[in-house]
Amino acid sequence: MLERDHQQTIVNLSAKKFLPSWLLFVLGTVLVVQFAGLGAWQISRGLEKRAQRNLVSDETGFSSWSDGMDIRPYQRLKATGLYDSGHQFLVGNIILNNRSGHYVLTPLVVGDDQPLLLINRGWIERNAAAFDASRVAVAADRVTVHGRAGSLPKAGYRRGDAIVPGSPWPQHAVYPTLDELATAIGHNTQPFVLLMDPQDTNGFLRHWVLEEMGSEKHFAYALQWFAMGALLAGMLVWNFRRRRTRSA
Repeated sequence: MLERDHQQTIVNLSAKKFLPSWLLFVLGTVLVVQFAGLGAWQISRGLEKRAQRNLVSDETGFSSWSDGMDIRPYQRLKATGLYDSGHQFLVGNIILNNRSGHYVLTPLVVGDDQPLLLINRGWIERNAAAFDASRVAVAADRVTVHGRAGSLPKAGYRRGDAIVPGSPWPQHAVYPTLDELATAIGHNTQPFVLLMDPQDTNGFLRHWVLEEMGSEKHFAYALQWFAMGALLAGMLVWNFRRRRTRSA
């Protein structure tokens, strides 16, 4: 019994030696500051998203786009060029109204030696039969396409290749990246995708939801970080006062 008590005393002394109370207080304070910083960052991001959403709502007309110009997310743009009908993509695994289908991506040639602009012409339903390429046929004439600057759909996890090498056109793709599409085409592409406006012709079902513009989630996350920081700060203060009372 005495030997066990002696061993427990040694353990307690070791803990006090290697984890003094002031160190725990410092570590806790660092965490409180980090929680507050994360909360402030979430608020900042939320305000940015709210400003972007207001800008989208207030925006009228379409700005003429040209290669190299700076764009912002979901900006209204119009681009003129020729469709490259021979290198279209069907981006699969897109669920809409509980139905499976594809986004149709068609490259737009905007100028000689310039990267191609990928146009998302909307959603078409998948069927069991072999795909009929005439469903995505485009005119050979020069066209002006209106839309918003967007991006490709992303998946949390993807198995295998996005595009089967050597497959016939239009090629089926599963959550590809812009680099993978450019490699399949054999030509560079612009760093964004133009989401075709619902009023434009020669498109499919288009119901673009600006999910990335939500600011409410950022504010909710900020509240969580601040709450965690406040709770930890309260625990530190309580522990500090308790130790002072004991030492008095």
